[in-house]
Amino acid sequence: MTTRGSTSILEPAAALTDSSGAAPAGESAPPTLPESPLVVIEPGRSAGLGALRDLWHYRELLYFLVWRDLKVRYKQTALGVAWVVMQPLLTTLVFSVFLGLLVRVPSDGVPYPLFVFAAMLPWTFFSGAVATSGNSLVGSSHLITKVYFPRVIIPMAAVGGRLMDFLVSFAVLALMMAFYGVAPTWNLLMLPPLVLLVTLLALGVGMWASASNVRYRDVAAILPVLVQLWMFASPVVYPLSVVPEGWRALYSLNPLVGVLAGFRSAVLGHAFDWGALAFSAAVTAAILAFAAFTFRRTEKHFADLV
Repeated sequence: MTTRGSTSILEPAAALTDSSGAAPAGESAPPTLPESPLVVIEPGRSAGLGALRDLWHYRELLYFLVWRDLKVRYKQTALGVAWVVMQPLLTTLVFSVFLGLLVRVPSDGVPYPLFVFAAMLPWTFFSGAVATSGNSLVGSSHLITKVYFPRVIIPMAAVGGRLMDFLVSFAVLALMMAFYGVAPTWNLLMLPPLVLLVTLLALGVGMWASASNVRYRDVAAILPVLVQLWMFASPVVYPLSVVPEGWRALYSLNPLVGVLAGFRSAVLGHAFDWGALAFSAAVTAAILAFAAFTFRRTEKHFADLV
């Protein structure tokens, strides 16, 4: 309802302008919105050195994400960091009783608990890193949808947090070597390259799993099953020598074969299987390259799908 000389609030805003589209004298024109966003933030197409420069630029974010992961995991726990060593120790105890005492699985002349624990350490790190990084992107949706940064930092932080646990567990390995009277040898110098190799393998598998999990949430359900099967397909609780020669080449397609056998050789002072190590390094490089390509290709869709 209107009265003479007044304008109803129900009339369209077009009534505030004249027929030419200009605002009446003394009144300012209503602001107009742009037809497209002024700034579009999206991942770049840099690769190689350009991607490494991006990671270096966000190195502090990587550090804080690793620190956050460690604090959240051990917050309000009665044993705290003791859980780091309890998992491989308890698993080693179970396998030592059922496989070492009852089944009498060979251990290449080494006490079976030490034999298993030497491979259980890198395996526990690998399985934990893959499981954590595989769900890292979905679990960090509040970050991905609000600000841009290299998304690969999220699975890298998940692997970095597990790496800290892995380094702490080496103290228990040293105590077990002293208890069983196994003296360290110069083979221990191979531990840093082996740690780097298993870290890159965990990062490659974790990157691929995390990128796939964003689009297909079935990955989160099937990943723990695949990781558990992977353990029995790797020389964790049995030596490489029990695999028949005819199956050895096919068995070595598993990149963890050379890594776990190398860890045992470094700790126990045995001869290295350089062929298996070289094959594991080549397969790890291929997995990492494929995962990086897949991750980079699907990164721009994460914010829409997560």
